[in-house]
Amino acid sequence: MSELSVIRHLLNKTTYHGIRDRIDVEDLSKDLHPILRTIDAHFLGDNHESITVDDLSNLYFSTNRGKIEFYQDVFEAIRKNEASLESTEKLIDGLQTSRLLRELSLDAYDAAEGRKPMEGILAKLEALKQTGEGDASKDSDLDDFVSDDLIEIVNASRAVEGLRWRLNSLNQALGSLRQGNFGFVFARPETGKTTFLASEVTHMASQAKGPILWFNNEQVGREVMLRCYQAALGIDMVTLLRDMPGNHRRYHEVTHGNIKLKDSASIHWRQVEKICSIQKPSLVVFDQIDKIKGFDSDREDLRLGAIYIWARELAKTYCPVVGVCQSDGSGEGQKWLTMGNVANAKTSKQAEADWILGIGKVNEPGYDNLRFMHLSKNKLVGDPDGKPEMRHGRFETLIDPTIARYQDLM
Repeated sequence: MSELSVIRHLLNKTTYHGIRDRIDVEDLSKDLHPILRTIDAHFLGDNHESITVDDLSNLYFSTNRGKIEFYQDVFEAIRKNEASLESTEKLIDGLQTSRLLRELSLDAYDAAEGRKPMEGILAKLEALKQTGEGDASKDSDLDDFVSDDLIEIVNASRAVEGLRWRLNSLNQALGSLRQGNFGFVFARPETGKTTFLASEVTHMASQAKGPILWFNNEQVGREVMLRCYQAALGIDMVTLLRDMPGNHRRYHEVTHGNIKLKDSASIHWRQVEKICSIQKPSLVVFDQIDKIKGFDSDREDLRLGAIYIWARELAKTYCPVVGVCQSDGSGEGQKWLTMGNVANAKTSKQAEADWILGIGKVNEPGYDNLRFMHLSKNKLVGDPDGKPEMRHGRFETLIDPTIARYQDLM
């Protein structure tokens, strides 16, 4: 079985995370399915280190007792397999292409009979096109230099407007969010981070040319979506429930149905990339980004740093990315949070972000609805209406929880 080279290379931790998302279990012979599941269980479990063929054999036989002699021979064949990673990747591409072609032929027949919509066929054609572009992309490395044409640079980085904020203070300080931009918002619990997202994301949804993917692993998803309804329409819960059909219609008129909320307590980075490759988003939001699964390290700050490096690459590939995380205890009751108040990080998280926004809250009477914004990091180029003196500005805002919106006080 030529697929044995796939199994052998999947035993390496780095290679596994690099090629696993391109492999469908049905691409492999049925006899290899339980072995692939054993490898998946290892890397998605508590132990994420590379393993040997002997380790794999022991893991497999600890839960599978059928066809022992057959699988002993299979593991021996895996040990002897010496196919290179390059040839194995070509094999994977071929398996993937064959599967897509089979699925495409069946879907085309069903579409001709009126049993399936054309959208699924078009999506598979796009996926098939991408599998064929893999080798070609390697030949284009010499064409990936940044242009030195000033007009082109300015048009790409500033003149072309990205996603603007509801808070004008952020428009003047940060400017639009564009592809390649990655930043995060942090605050203490119960400060209004999700409300901030609802307020801003619903405003950006009206501008977006594609879906906004909101990966939620914090608050209950239905509650978050209700906050989005309130923020989009600027109404309280009583008014929202008074005319649900009408408000449903108005919400979609405002947001164009662009907000796609993925609610899961165990979102894996591979799942995120798969969804992004299909949806082609205009914005990706993580609440909370530190909880993304699939990264490991002996030190927590390095594990989190790996998440933020990945998020930055995601922004370069698809669209701007916004994360949300916590402030540590040093930020409790503080107005102006700094990078030093970011929880569970030394410099690993802060180093990867283009911008960092802290939301402070004072625990004193009369300050309940005041929130204090501080841009402790800002590498964005901004917009023509930006104010240089506000690049690392501090400004006060008002949170209105009844309508899930933030408002400027300047």
